Amino acid sequence: MNELLEYLQEIGFEDLYLPRAASDLATEDKAAERVASPPRSEGAVERQARLVGLEEEARDCQLCNLCQGRQKVVFGSGDPDADLMFIGEGPGAEEDRQGLPFVGRAGELLTKIIEAIGLQREGVYIANIVKCRPPGNRDPKPDEVAQCRSYLEQQIDLIEPKIIVLLGRVAAQTMLGNDLTLGRMRDQWHRVREIETRVTYHPAALLRNASFKRPTWEDMQVVRDRLAEVSAR
Repeated sequence: MNELLEYLQEIGFEDLYLPRAASDLATEDKAAERVASPPRSEGAVERQARLVGLEEEARDCQLCNLCQGRQKVVFGSGDPDADLMFIGEGPGAEEDRQGLPFVGRAGELLTKIIEAIGLQREGVYIANIVKCRPPGNRDPKPDEVAQCRSYLEQQIDLIEPKIIVLLGRVAAQTMLGNDLTLGRMRDQWHRVREIETRVTYHPAALLRNASFKRPTWEDMQVVRDRLAEVSAR
């Protein structure tokens, strides 16, 4: 709750309004505990093993020019049994150094956002469109996206999240197959590989423009509520 209050205060909300009944919140808390707990099923163990094998394959990938400048392949991280999956654009400098997604300032903010909706970072799965850092943090080129797409699609199919959140314009346009603005893709549900999908701002955009924090929080409340609904089934 402290993380939620701090995040709401940061984006300008002075009062916390929880419109749903206590029973709904209890259901959500149980769902959050389940998502955040380590995988125990044989299926989850098998998925983890297959993800490890896919990551090892990605580490040796030389299908596009991004391999030439990388320090580490940034495959993805999180719970292989996660109900919620975040997909960003590509690794930045700190991610390239550590080999983990969203570990810089934008990653810290993403962690706060995850905690603000009652989950833990370890209980979700986080990946990017491309697994190697584009030079100068530029947008990945179409051929780079095309060569990396199979890795991401296999990640989605193995994890089978209930909801996907696309972070930023590049991730949204790539996965939804359009050239619309992020504003036109927000405020509605999409489907990616038959999975319910929501679009919101990339955390790095929030660091550059604080006005994006409130709509991002609104997007994530929708995701939180929908996740509670589908997890309670």
